[in-house]
Amino acid sequence: MAKAFVVGHPIKHSRSPLIHGHWLKAYGLDGSYERIDVAPVNFGDFLASFHERGFAGGNVTLPYKEAAYLGVARRTERAQRVGAVNTLWVEDGVIWGDNTDALGFIGNLDASLGTGWEQDVETALVLGAGGAARAVVAGLQDRPLKRIFVANRTLAKAEDIARDLRPGSAVSIETSPWEALGRVIPHAQLIVNTTSLGMTGQPPLTIDLSRAPRNAVVADIVYVPLETPLLAAAAAHNLRTVDGLGMLLHQAVPGFRRWFGVTPEVTPALRAVILADLEASR
Repeated sequence: MAKAFVVGHPIKHSRSPLIHGHWLKAYGLDGSYERIDVAPVNFGDFLASFHERGFAGGNVTLPYKEAAYLGVARRTERAQRVGAVNTLWVEDGVIWGDNTDALGFIGNLDASLGTGWEQDVETALVLGAGGAARAVVAGLQDRPLKRIFVANRTLAKAEDIARDLRPGSAVSIETSPWEALGRVIPHAQLIVNTTSLGMTGQPPLTIDLSRAPRNAVVADIVYVPLETPLLAAAAAHNLRTVDGLGMLLHQAVPGFRRWFGVTPEVTPALRAVILADLEASR
């Protein structure tokens, strides 16, 4: 029986067991997926020993994505670009790490907008400069866009992303001061919020979308609430919107394939399971 996990501290908030448990049942697989809470002082030992404990691999969530990046023996090119690891597996006796947040974000856009959406996007605007922003920029780099602007209240953090991800990129990566968003928004066919603003309990993200291109897409990686104030404002301007739940679901696909040998589908039934859990936890 294949076993996998999600490790973090704290970990009770993770919905990964619901996602993978749904797939294990749907595909009739003999396997398990469990939450493991590991204190920071013990994470290195856990990373080194999980395979000996019978696990094929697992997911890494806060606060260990950077520690996992440093602790694995091999990393995918995508993980190297992002500088964080959220998916672990063992191959030829060696622990590998990948970052599937980039794939999850792009997979959500593909599923929500249809393949080929990038043909209408020349410029993207990414709001925020944390780990999620790095993953989003890395994902967008793999599509034929011309420019990606990274905007953050602390401009130096946006400049760090541009510096780290720019080498070898066919897409121009530029930065924008937060107070200059009004000059970038009219040129951005894709606007992505990667900050926590708009999440339940956080202040809303308020930007002026009145001058956004008429064909613009506004995406939010926040999924609690499902319709954030930003997405509500975008809908009021008749702009297309993409909520953050799909990113959570699509980022789980590569890991499940690695551990259990089946490529799962993100279906309406899976989405309904997570939505029901979100509603129950309100």
